[in-house]
Amino acid sequence: MNLLVGRSVLFSKELLQLADGITTMRIRGAAEIGRAAVDGLAIYARSSTTGDPDAYMEGFGEAYRLLLNTRPTAVSLANALMYVRHRVSRLHRAGQGADSLREMTVKASEDFNRSSLEAVKRISDFGAKRIRNGDLIMTHCNSSVAISILTEAKRQGKDFRVIANETRPRFQGRLTAKALAAAGIPVTLIVDSAARYFMPKVDKVVVGSDVVTSNGAVVNKIGTAQIALAAKEARVRVYVGAETYKFSPSTVLGELVEIEERPPEEVVPREELGGLSGVRIANPAFDVTPAELIDAIITERGIIPPQAAILVLMEEYGWSIGEESPGKTVIEEE
Repeated sequence: MNLLVGRSVLFSKELLQLADGITTMRIRGAAEIGRAAVDGLAIYARSSTTGDPDAYMEGFGEAYRLLLNTRPTAVSLANALMYVRHRVSRLHRAGQGADSLREMTVKASEDFNRSSLEAVKRISDFGAKRIRNGDLIMTHCNSSVAISILTEAKRQGKDFRVIANETRPRFQGRLTAKALAAAGIPVTLIVDSAARYFMPKVDKVVVGSDVVTSNGAVVNKIGTAQIALAAKEARVRVYVGAETYKFSPSTVLGELVEIEERPPEEVVPREELGGLSGVRIANPAFDVTPAELIDAIITERGIIPPQAAILVLMEEYGWSIGEESPGKTVIEEE
């Protein structure tokens, strides 16, 4: 079954359902939505039957915009789509036919997914080496990369404990605590405001990232910055796990990262809001941890100082940053 989307392109029901899954957050998590987005481009390629390369690229552009608009401010999704578009557009400019463009769309999508999964494994391997027997590790929110680092260290036979902040107001830390306990890692769940109380006993902080900016600042779940500040005070090292496709090319051009403001009902139940007449509820989803509060960023390419983020971006995007960047980086809750 095909449905009409845009001005002239018929998209399959499978592609539309995938796009809806990203929009409605049935598909969630920075890495997961990036992989799903490129899967969408591969679905378009496999369903396209045109023999005209220009017509194929018109449809590709429509599919690209459809998928980008599902979460237009998610850096991982935009960068994943750019990865495929760059390779397909290069072939089109070289005069390749529609069949070659289809093949490249599928291949680039598969390459991205494979590299994404391999990135997490490599980050886990690098990060696990930083964990020692007897360590007490603090983590925050529900980062698949941070969990992978910790579970890999456990798999290697290391004996350590974890403090997981519950991460209000959506309590993603409870999911992390559950996953770590299932892996056999001793874990203690604490309220976010107790982080500084426990910090003098902590050996390392390990967190994930939603965005890494060109100056090495890390945008992550609200509360990360104050944990890093408490760690700095207590001389505790802070490690951030981040795949390189979470590095934001738009920040090289001076664009700011705009933080999403979440609904007040996440902080105060709707039925209680009426009793707080005249009170504004502020609920930012993320905060920015300055580079000077971070000891190292663990990427699939190795462990780098945060100040080297600009080098990663230039190597990844080169002088095409201005052309390829989708614009201002705005991140939203996942």
